[in-house]
Amino acid sequence: MSGRMLHLNVNLLHSGVYPSAWRLPDSRPDAFIDIDHYVRVARVAERGKLDAIFLADTPAINDRIDYRPFNALEPTVVLASVAAATRHVGLVATASTTYNEPYNLARRFASLDVVSRGRAGWNVVTTADAAAGRNFGFAGASEHGARYARAREFTELVHALWDSWEDDAFLGDKASGRFVDTGKVHAVEHRGAHYAVAGPLTVPRSRQGRPVTFQAGGSEDGRELAAATADAVFSLAQTIEDGAAYARDLRARAARYGRGPDALVILPGLATVIGSTEAEARRRQDALWDLVPVEYSLARLAGTLRIDPARLALDKPLPDPLPLPPDANHTMFLGTLALARRDRLTVRQLLRALGGGVGHRIVVGTPEAIADDIEAWFRAGAADGFNLMPDVLPDGLETFVDAVVPILQRRGLFRHDYAGDTLRDHLGLQRPASRFAAAAGAASLSA
Repeated sequence: MSGRMLHLNVNLLHSGVYPSAWRLPDSRPDAFIDIDHYVRVARVAERGKLDAIFLADTPAINDRIDYRPFNALEPTVVLASVAAATRHVGLVATASTTYNEPYNLARRFASLDVVSRGRAGWNVVTTADAAAGRNFGFAGASEHGARYARAREFTELVHALWDSWEDDAFLGDKASGRFVDTGKVHAVEHRGAHYAVAGPLTVPRSRQGRPVTFQAGGSEDGRELAAATADAVFSLAQTIEDGAAYARDLRARAARYGRGPDALVILPGLATVIGSTEAEARRRQDALWDLVPVEYSLARLAGTLRIDPARLALDKPLPDPLPLPPDANHTMFLGTLALARRDRLTVRQLLRALGGGVGHRIVVGTPEAIADDIEAWFRAGAADGFNLMPDVLPDGLETFVDAVVPILQRRGLFRHDYAGDTLRDHLGLQRPASRFAAAAGAASLSA
């Protein structure tokens, strides 16, 4: 196969993206804390030649845990276990710049990258949730612009720490007795508005140079952060037109930072409900929807919009106006509001369209219909691929891998096998050189 290829990740949301997935007969309620569940899903993804599995995370309980599972386990710990049970699939974890320190985070992900032989990725987020702030001794969340200013410095510092070892710094030369060439291990000596870090990192560079940097954010600040620092972007779009406009905007911003159009891989979220017929798929969706308590869905929607649930009347449109709250997740707020206003949905209809809390676009249909939808977005330039969110795990992913992936392969849109060993290989990304090695090379040429 030649030419542009799809990229497909799976968002490993415990029992599945639907809040009710854990209640189905074959689902295990304890899957969210069962490492065997994560390994099984990862192996299915690897069998389908998917680029990566992705774990979302937040450092607080911010969902209705009386109704559904949640992201309980620290994601890099989970992915270290998954790394030992897989060989090719990428391993991407979320970690917030708001409630971490650059050195510890850089070391944690560099370690995962080394032990997985170059398959790690870091999803950069800021955290607006007030409950998370209270877990770290703050009264609430910090202001949006301040979070992103910190995130920019944080991310650039982490990249510098990942570069602090040149590729050939480790020697292990028994004959000479030289273990490390310390001339190729560099302090970063960072002094910025938010951080002061000496470096170097304790971990050598991995097979892919450094972990792949993902970013998830649709706000103005989020787009700028992605354009400047990300290798891949998780996005939210409900229409091809919105997806294509987002991609054009992000690549134009990246160009202003001297980055080419192939420097970014854009992956909108896509929830799938698959049946052998359209009617079967609809019945499956209905069964999942019927098990989602209305009070849960209302609470989730009210949380996204940052309003009192009492303001939401099921058979009326959303209240108007709804200004963007400073502590909201901008991507989810704006995407939800756009969907409701564009299709003139009542709250009840909106809840159904959102899958009771899914948030991202939902496609319901046969394997052929799912493949048609994916191809249409891909060929229109609205996506380089998708961050898949199967309705139920693992069986929703198994159906996708066994029924949808072969269609995409026959159409020449998706790989038949992995072409390389690292996550950068899977995503078609260049291996970055250490900035310190590049600086040393430039100095020697000018001498």
